[in-house]
Amino acid sequence: MPHYDEFKDGIALITGAGLGIGRATALAFASQGAKVVVSDVNRHSGEETVGQIRGAGGEAIFIATDVSDEGQVKAMVAQAVEHYGRLDFAFNNAGLTQNSQPLAEQPSDTYDKLFDVSVRGVWLSMRAEIDQMLKQGHGNIVNMGSMSAVNGIAGLTTYTATKHAVLGLTRGAALDYAKQGIRINAVGPGTIDTPMIERFIKLAGTDKVMEPIRAAHPIGRTGRPEEVAEAVLWLCSNASSFVLGQILMVDGGYSIQ
Repeated sequence: MPHYDEFKDGIALITGAGLGIGRATALAFASQGAKVVVSDVNRHSGEETVGQIRGAGGEAIFIATDVSDEGQVKAMVAQAVEHYGRLDFAFNNAGLTQNSQPLAEQPSDTYDKLFDVSVRGVWLSMRAEIDQMLKQGHGNIVNMGSMSAVNGIAGLTTYTATKHAVLGLTRGAALDYAKQGIRINAVGPGTIDTPMIERFIKLAGTDKVMEPIRAAHPIGRTGRPEEVAEAVLWLCSNASSFVLGQILMVDGGYSIQ
């Protein structure tokens, strides 16, 4: 990973940082010298991430947060600023996926749960983060998109809709605050080797279930959480200073087919 001097002693907030891409990004920020605010609805996994950061010599705190709850999101940012004094970087990573089902077979609570966390959660998080960044006059925000933010995926209609919505939030807010020192972008992962994939294989009882998924990515494999983390850090760095309102696809070529 390239070294970014601007992250040293910077304050980075990552939601959904207990596992997978969120954890990898928290560790990546810490490895660059940033102080990390680890947020997750699951206290055990979030504190494990903090333990890994501290074990490697970094600095981090954990704040338990349900990003669909406005009061908890406001408290998350307030506690981060109270502890560290400011907020330089934010990765709004928390979200949910869904079981693959045609739209007419999806229960209504699938819609409610996905939009509450994956859209409302990003909306609430950005509002609180931007409010603090406006006081500072600077900040970088990256939202978690997906390869489905620019494609349709059969069986994942509601999930796909949430990611389209996140991209819309990203682009609209990027224009709202571009002249006020705040850059907002998104990252669009393909299929990434996370605990969710591990559970998928376990339920199927065979790794062969992954063969068509890997084949759907022109690069011929699934991605690693660290590869997405590197993209998030680049989007937050000075190296991407002229990048605004974009979604950086980290999907092995899936979206260009």
